[in-house]
Amino acid sequence: MSYPGYPPYGQPPPQQGGYYPPPGAPPQQPPYGAPPPQGQYGAYQQPPPQGYGQPPPPQAYGAPAPSPYGAPAPSPYGAPAPSPYGASPPGPPPPQQPPYGAPPQQPYGAPPPASPYPPAPYGQQQPPYGQPPAQQHPGYPPPQQHPGYPPPQQQHYPPTPPSLGYGPPQIIQWNADADANALRSAMKGFGTDEKTLIRVVATKDPLQMAAIRDAFSRIHRRNLEADIKSETGGWLETGLLGLVRGPLGHDVHLLRDAMSGAGTKEAVLNDVLLGRSNADINAIKSEYLRVFRRRLEDDVRGDLSMKTERHFMIVLSAQRVEDSAPVNQAEIDRDVGDLYTATEGKIGTDEIKVCSILSQRNDNQIRAIAYTYQQKYARSLEEVLRKEFSGHMEDALLFQLRRGLDKYMHQAQLLEDAMAGMGTKDHLLVARVIRAHWDRTNMANVCGAYQKRYHKTLAGRIKGETSGDYERLMLACIGEKV
Repeated sequence: MSYPGYPPYGQPPPQQGGYYPPPGAPPQQPPYGAPPPQGQYGAYQQPPPQGYGQPPPPQAYGAPAPSPYGAPAPSPYGAPAPSPYGASPPGPPPPQQPPYGAPPQQPYGAPPPASPYPPAPYGQQQPPYGQPPAQQHPGYPPPQQHPGYPPPQQQHYPPTPPSLGYGPPQIIQWNADADANALRSAMKGFGTDEKTLIRVVATKDPLQMAAIRDAFSRIHRRNLEADIKSETGGWLETGLLGLVRGPLGHDVHLLRDAMSGAGTKEAVLNDVLLGRSNADINAIKSEYLRVFRRRLEDDVRGDLSMKTERHFMIVLSAQRVEDSAPVNQAEIDRDVGDLYTATEGKIGTDEIKVCSILSQRNDNQIRAIAYTYQQKYARSLEEVLRKEFSGHMEDALLFQLRRGLDKYMHQAQLLEDAMAGMGTKDHLLVARVIRAHWDRTNMANVCGAYQKRYHKTLAGRIKGETSGDYERLMLACIGEKV
């Protein structure tokens, strides 16, 4: 399909933020469309104390608060006459007023005033006054254990909503009974009508697919997933099950299969977990625990090791900056300097610092970081990652970088990688096509990006690598009529 106006590779599409200036622009200029700087990275701005109705006037530290009624008028009778009975004994000193803004003194033995922050865990200190409390994430080591670990932004922005199919169940105004009956008829009796199965399940969005599952169970008292397992086989079965389970169910089953048995399918972990919003990561962890009665973090720790394990623990902690957070040039410059110091600027590589930056920044910020790094050091960040890393960690970091630069082109590359070389990596092709197809606008953009990069249609490429019902299912998922 044609895709007019698709940006060159390495520049963001219109849906992902503004464009950056041409390569000749000075590096100190912020990207086009970026908001003005918001302050230093991670700084917490303490608001000035406010009096009742208006701010108090400046005063010296420790000075008593001025009287709101002004200075007392002098007595019209002059100084008091000396007492005829001699000097009176001195009385008790007047009570001392605390400085303005200081907390009132508590009687001896009284409990301390209540803190607006939750109590610190045993063995840890309470944060200083005015500093927001640190967030603790079960199963994830606190940031202070990693020297030089850049903390996430302290500002709070509207959270990124979960992807369709990852949020709470929804009731839609759509009747799924006809599709549920069509699926039952296609599998009942002798033989299976695979074309009907493909036509029904490959054209539905996540909410419609959930409605079909419920209707199938309600009307026929049968499990749709179990029926498909008994009536189909091969990669057709794999694809149909992925569609019937919906995007969230498909993800958790892919993760479990990738970490079961001998070896780990690292590419599957990358596809499912990297570049996801905090809401999606939390939904995946909850669903994994519900379905398999196992914590996803524990299984990932058991299959990965050393710093790659720590990389994925950062991802699973769901501390990514929300997509609504702006691009702040001061923060981008700091991240670029940290990346240089962690890679080219020293002997050895600080892997955790690089992993934390690429795992905790949103797509717009990653795009700005890559652009600024290229302008400042005259080399691409991808080239640096290839030079400094290897193995699974290299693949994971490149995945995060490329997705931040252009998520549509990145998906197109992943689909080509599944079909390139000797033989087709069918498990990756099926999973990647199904994941891209849940959002039809996303799928159309992926097809356009694929044609722009490889000068051929994605449909034609899939036809050359698949056949039969498997081919028809993949073509239906990318929007072709079969």
